[in-house]
Amino acid sequence: MPPPRLLQHPWMDADVSTFRDQVRRYVEAEMAPRLDAWRRAGDIPPVAWQGLGALGFLLPEMPEAYGGSGVSLAWQLVVQDELARAEVPAISAVHSIAAHYILAYGSEAQKHRWLPKLCSGEWLAAIAMTEPGCGSDLKALRTRARRDGDDYVIDGAKTFITGGANCSLLVLACRTGGEGAKGVSLVVLETQGLEGFRVGRRLEKLGQHAADTAELFFDGVRVPASHLLGPVEGQGFGQLMSQLPYERMLIAVPAVAAIEQALALTVAYTRDRQAFGQTVFDFQNTRFKLAEVATTAHIGRSFVNDCVQRLVDGTLDNEAAYMAKCWTTDKQCEVMDECLQLFGGYGYMTEYPIARMWADARVQRIYGGTNEIMKDLIARGL
Repeated sequence: MPPPRLLQHPWMDADVSTFRDQVRRYVEAEMAPRLDAWRRAGDIPPVAWQGLGALGFLLPEMPEAYGGSGVSLAWQLVVQDELARAEVPAISAVHSIAAHYILAYGSEAQKHRWLPKLCSGEWLAAIAMTEPGCGSDLKALRTRARRDGDDYVIDGAKTFITGGANCSLLVLACRTGGEGAKGVSLVVLETQGLEGFRVGRRLEKLGQHAADTAELFFDGVRVPASHLLGPVEGQGFGQLMSQLPYERMLIAVPAVAAIEQALALTVAYTRDRQAFGQTVFDFQNTRFKLAEVATTAHIGRSFVNDCVQRLVDGTLDNEAAYMAKCWTTDKQCEVMDECLQLFGGYGYMTEYPIARMWADARVQRIYGGTNEIMKDLIARGL
């Protein structure tokens, strides 16, 4: 039985459809077969992303002048949709966010220096905000960049940094002034061979084992003052806040992709699995549970497709983006639990995708702003 028909938004044109097919074929052929090895290794080697870059899949939304294709943000969200469907963790989503900070706030010299390397995959980018003592509360961060002549001298530590172990470019949130939000700036570090910069532990996580997540340490790191994003210090908090609608969609779209994939896997398994003289799918409880999941998938896809259109149109408000992130990731975790239950004991075995998807889903409610914070932000507008 085909899924319910979805409203076709203007962003969902023939070019995007062709692009999606191309991305899906590449991910299935070149990345999915290597995922088990990458999970065991604890990261995806940086060279693996160069294939996406060579085909224009890594940062298609960047302007052509900087190495991209100049298309809308919808194209990047299609990439994230297909990567999530194949269980590839969100390293390239973080890469895209970092690139957008440079695009939005960098000088022409900075854009030409960094963006072509990020578009090609020659360099991977990461973002360092979270600190051991204050989480992601940017107003309380303590990593400091002190001006010394033509340089900043940086001291401090970051943790839970996705892509931190493999990044060649790091967008660092640090304190350049006094206390509070007005003292925060974004400074870009080129990490290769950078004296005083050190990658600490690669952190062991519940899920997303193919994504390197690291501690980072800065001990007298010298960075040219010209690597500050923006014309003056103290704009970092506002710069980070301005990209939130897009960043929330980079979480919501993969959440729906994972829900749809879990549904497809569970329908196939329950139709094949025999129990008490019939298939597991033949039990009314199974059919009702899967009907609920199918409804969730349809609502979620309709919601995020509409949000993508509004993002492309420039009309996606912060509250809708908060809702999308919160609702889809809550539902993602619920769906993974329901679907895993229908696999029975096999659902607990990590050789089955549903077990990995269950573990991978849990962090979605935490990063990008916890869902409790999303609810508080939504409530402020009521």
